Amino acid sequence: MLSIQGVNIMYNLYSILNNIEELSNGETKRLDCPECGGYKTFTATNNMGRLLWNCYKASCNISGSKPVHMSVNDIRQAIERKEKAQEGFVMPEHVVPYRGQPDITRFMERFDLMGGLYHDVKDNRVVFPIMQDGVVVDAVGRSLRNSLPKWKKYGNSGLPFTSGCGKVAVVVEDCVSAVIVGSDVYVGVAVLGTSLSDIHKRYLSQFSSAIIALDPDALPKAMEFFKDLKSVVNDVRVLRLTDDLKYKHPNDIEKLTAIGEQINGNSINS
Repeated sequence: MLSIQGVNIMYNLYSILNNIEELSNGETKRLDCPECGGYKTFTATNNMGRLLWNCYKASCNISGSKPVHMSVNDIRQAIERKEKAQEGFVMPEHVVPYRGQPDITRFMERFDLMGGLYHDVKDNRVVFPIMQDGVVVDAVGRSLRNSLPKWKKYGNSGLPFTSGCGKVAVVVEDCVSAVIVGSDVYVGVAVLGTSLSDIHKRYLSQFSSAIIALDPDALPKAMEFFKDLKSVVNDVRVLRLTDDLKYKHPNDIEKLTAIGEQINGNSINS
């Protein structure tokens, strides 16, 4: 049975949610938390017809989601964004599919990668296509000759590179790590930057659980990511790595597997 305090918290929460149900698709509102009282730590976002709410404070457990009405205009804009993404990106002529090019083959063998990659023959980069609904909407290339920038974006979709079809997102720093972790348990999400953009958070909001697995020297950034994702993902964990995840250090794979089992009873195939 709820205490008087619990009843008041639930009443305040439902009052807040009823007042912000008319948020437009993609719109976020920040308010004082009805549970812990944190100043502007409570956020609610309309993500394609689903209202998601959470508190930024790590010590506060308030979170949830509910379906909400999408206006005709919201639906039209979502369709237009998808069509624009599909029509707006064309792979440069000097970026060609992998057909046994020696430099790409060596790179793939180094990290035990499969096919589906491209080769930037002009800059000598291995190129990872960014897919959305089965369509290439962007791409990112890694230099094979240590030239700068190390990673290069070919489009302006803002979307992360992803790999895998699982139910748990694993946020990593680069495409190789995303491919390594991607499986039927995890989706590797490479953000390729120092911060999470609104597009990143909108993409990650579809997951109920996320693991942040950045490089060992990036703990402060990992904690910032943790705070950002708390507003859109119900269960967020930070994995402290021994080495970059793409090198598949046994301790890191073991810890990742343990967290995955805690979340949904599954494990990663190393």
